[in-house]
Parts: sequence; structure tokens; C-alpha cells
Amino acid sequence: MSLPLPASPAPDAPDHTPYLRLALALSLGAAVSLGITRFAYGLLLPPMRDDLGWSYTLAGAMNTANAVGYLIGALAMSWLLKRLSPMRVLLAGSVLATLFMAASGFFTDATALLLQRCLAGVASALVFSTGGLLAARLGARQPHRSGFLLGLYYGGTGLGIVVSAFGVPWLLERAADQPHGWAWAWWGLALLCALATALLAWPARVLAASEAARPAVAASTGQAAGPLASRVFRMRDFAYALAGYAGFGVGYIGYMTFVIALLREQGSSPGAITLFYALLGVAVVASSRIWAGLLDRHKSGQALARLNALLGVAAILPALTTAWPLVIASGLLFGGVFLSVVASTTALVRHNLPPAQWAAGISAFTVIFAAGQIVGPTVVGLIADGPGGLARGLVFSALALWVGAVLALRQRAL
Repeated sequence: MSLPLPASPAPDAPDHTPYLRLALALSLGAAVSLGITRFAYGLLLPPMRDDLGWSYTLAGAMNTANAVGYLIGALAMSWLLKRLSPMRVLLAGSVLATLFMAASGFFTDATALLLQRCLAGVASALVFSTGGLLAARLGARQPHRSGFLLGLYYGGTGLGIVVSAFGVPWLLERAADQPHGWAWAWWGLALLCALATALLAWPARVLAASEAARPAVAASTGQAAGPLASRVFRMRDFAYALAGYAGFGVGYIGYMTFVIALLREQGSSPGAITLFYALLGVAVVASSRIWAGLLDRHKSGQALARLNALLGVAAILPALTTAWPLVIASGLLFGGVFLSVVASTTALVRHNLPPAQWAAGISAFTVIFAAGQIVGPTVVGLIADGPGGLARGLVFSALALWVGAVLALRQRAL
């Protein structure tokens, strides 16, 4: 998969592209693909588990199915992007994610729900990957704040988390007297996805027009000149970063799947859980500013390693203590870091490869990300069904993140 970057504007032609607004609008893709389609399930897991009599292993398998779908979608990206523009893939994926989220409210059978979660994962991969690619292209046109623009895109996940944090409990409360009242939360989330999809049409249209107006020949502007010009993406060149990213995939998803269930087990009130999850989402949005300099500065695996290590600290705190200030600190730290890990891999690709190879690099990291997420939820669920409970499962998540940090530290700049 190889997609050229649109040429930069000539020095004497002022660029009137609304970069900030485009990045913010694109961030709705991250809100749909991760903030709602994947992470809102953590809020629905406890009522669905209580209503349907699930084990933690089966509850975790729902997000494993989502990750399997994400892997399928990531693997399909190369084929799709050779035939369709990223903008079309972005919008099609968002429409499909909306439909599959709505469908999840019509089933109680575990097999059917596993299938719905898998299909939603396919759609979310299409949205998240193409959105990241388009955000990277925007950043290339403004190198002095490329890290910030990337962070804005990935920070959109926080918007989806915040909306879910308030919307899901509100819907669950009002549907409490209905059979399988959690279904109304799925339908409400699907409505939010539909609204975001409609709003995504604007950046898709603007970017399509921009690419049509600018010849996609980076070399003509000197954009790919220098040592990067002839470099081709090879897995072995990024082996340590890819392995570190796999550790991230395994570790972070266990926390996001089960931390709400753990807080409920520990006796946290519904209002406290809403506050915890909303603050986590706000921290995701703020992370675009916090880590932009780190992403711009490091061309090796340093950013990935440092962020993974911090995530491990955040993940283990709820497993070690029920002290509310430390639990809140865990959510704030986790939210302020975890999507910047994803952004760090996009930045690593951007620093070390020519624009024509960015899509291949981002696709490879997306596949590794998906593979790690397949392992994490089920393993944590299996551990949680044992004597150690959910707390021990989060210890496993923290260890996976720290192993990933050690591996990423060995990644050198090309």
C-alpha cells in the first residue's frame, strides 16, 4: 500500500486550508471508531453481564471479537486504498460502524453479539486508519505543528469517551424498567455515530477537493528529497517498535474493557464512575497539547517507550488501591497518555519514511495494534474469573505495557 502525500503549497501561494478545523472535524472519526464503537462497551459490560449471566471471559471475548474485526479491517486497508480514496473509505467505515452499533441492541444471544462486535471492529479499523493517514497528511503541510494536528485527531477519541460517560448511564437509568434496558444505550450510541458521520462529510469533501487541486507528486516540491527519498518500509527496520506496540495493544485494552467493572466491584457509586470516565476522556482530548513536543522531537522509539511506561503505572493503580484520589489519578494519567501512544507510531513512521510509504507503515502498525488487542481482553477475563479477580487482570495489563516499553526503547531512528 503506497499513497503519495499531496504536494505542499508553493512558497508564493498562500495556503488557506483550515488545518485546525479539518483536524478537529477528522477527530470525529476517532470518536466514532474508538471512543464510541470500542470503548463505550466498558460502560455496558456490567449491566449486560448481570442481565445475560456472562462470565468475565465471555465479557472480555466481546472486545476480543471487536479486535479480530479490527485486524480484518486493517488487513483489508491495502486492498481498499488501491481502489478507493481514503475519504471514501473513511465515510463508508463510519456509516457501517453506525449500523453495527445499532444492530447490537437487537440481540441477546452471545454468538450474535460476538458477530456484531466483530463487524463493528472491521468498520472502526477503516475509520481510524484512514483518519490517521489524513491527519498525517495535514501535519506534513504544517511541519511546525504536525504533532499537534496528529494529537488533535487521536484526541477525538476522548470526545467519544466523554459523550459515552454521560450518555450511557443516562440511557441506562431511563431504560431501567425495560427488558434488556442496555439495548437502548446501544441505539443511543448509534445515533451519536450517525451524527458524527454526517459531520465527517465536510472534511472528506474539503480534502478530496484539495488533493484534486494539488498534484500528488511529493518530489516535485522537494518534499521527499534527502535520505528518506528512496527508503521503503520494511518490517525489520521497525521490529522493536512493532513489538513494543503489540505490548501496548495487549495491555491498554484490558484496562479500558474492565476498569469500570472493577470500580463497580470496589463499591464506587454510579456518579463517581461517570466522573472517572468523563475525566479520562477529557484527559484524552488534552493529550494533543501535552505530548506534541515529544512526538515532534524523537525519531526513535523513545516516545513510544516513555508513554507505554506511564500507562503501566496508570493501569496498575486501581489494582493496588481503592483510594479515590489515586483512582482518579489513574484515569487522568491513562487518558492523558494512551492515544498519544498511537500517535507516536504515526509520528515514528512520518519521521523515518518518505510520504509515499506512510500508508504502508501506518497499516503495519495498525495490524500489530489489532493483534495485541485480540489477546488482551480474553486473557484479562480469564485471569479475572480466577482467584485474583479483576485486580490481578489489571496487573497483567500493566506488565504487558512495561514489557512493551522495554522493547520500544531499543528502536533506533533510521
